[in-house]
Amino acid sequence: MSTYDDQSAVTVLGLGPMGRALAGAFLDAGVRTTVWNRTPGRDGDLVARGAVSAATAAEAVAASPLTVVCVVNYDASDAILRQDDVTDALKSRTVVNLTADTPDRARDTSVWAAAHGIAYLDGAIMTPTPSIGTPDAVFILSGPKDLYDRHHPVLASLGGTHTHLGEDIGRAAAYDIALLDIFWTAMAGYAHALAVARAENVTARELAPFAQGIATILPPLFTEFAGDVDDATYSGDLNPITSAASSMSHIVHAAESHGIDAGLMRIVEGLTRRVIAEGHGTDGFVRVTDLLSRHAR
Repeated sequence: MSTYDDQSAVTVLGLGPMGRALAGAFLDAGVRTTVWNRTPGRDGDLVARGAVSAATAAEAVAASPLTVVCVVNYDASDAILRQDDVTDALKSRTVVNLTADTPDRARDTSVWAAAHGIAYLDGAIMTPTPSIGTPDAVFILSGPKDLYDRHHPVLASLGGTHTHLGEDIGRAAAYDIALLDIFWTAMAGYAHALAVARAENVTARELAPFAQGIATILPPLFTEFAGDVDDATYSGDLNPITSAASSMSHIVHAAESHGIDAGLMRIVEGLTRRVIAEGHGTDGFVRVTDLLSRHAR
């Protein structure tokens, strides 16, 4: 028997790995689930578990008061949602877009939705596919609070934590971009470190335990640096930016001595040198944030 009443049905548009995981979690929670994907043939296992396969996107969104979209980017979601028949079928219904893109694209889609009588929430998924339906999943959403509250009981069946970040529809995407910036910059640094280590006959497996040790240093620094930025203190008592610049120059030298591109580290070192040249050599590294923000619009 379904956990929810007949009004608690959901449509999932997009059946890549994440979309299939979302649909599967809804099904596991007993939510009546309709699915559609631009490329047919990805819904077989979901249909076997009880999902309804829609022949068209318009048919899919008409089947439920709530549609969850999870595709590669907003070009893809726009191509689906802004078809005339789909737009007409969405009138007086709600779209929750969990597609990753930029805050500006989220705001643009919100304006489009409002113009067509479609209720709209924007969101992001901050954990990998295997987390969906488990306590480890993390979802962030933004948009009208009453709309979020209305659909939260169904969305909560996806597991994990769900945080409403505010009425500004672009806020979830802003968090997503900032957090992915951390992730991919860190991954780029790790890939570069492995190349430098390999050149010095240190295998990736040999380095990995020590890399994990470096990673454990970061969480308390994130909290400390957040305070420095918000309070404009930029403390460098324990590690002034002059020391950071020196370390970066060593990395650049070691990498380039092996013919390894050090362009990324050269950029970061260049930012630290500019901070020092402006008379902030005793400040901490996070003073770079102020430099980067100076011409932000």
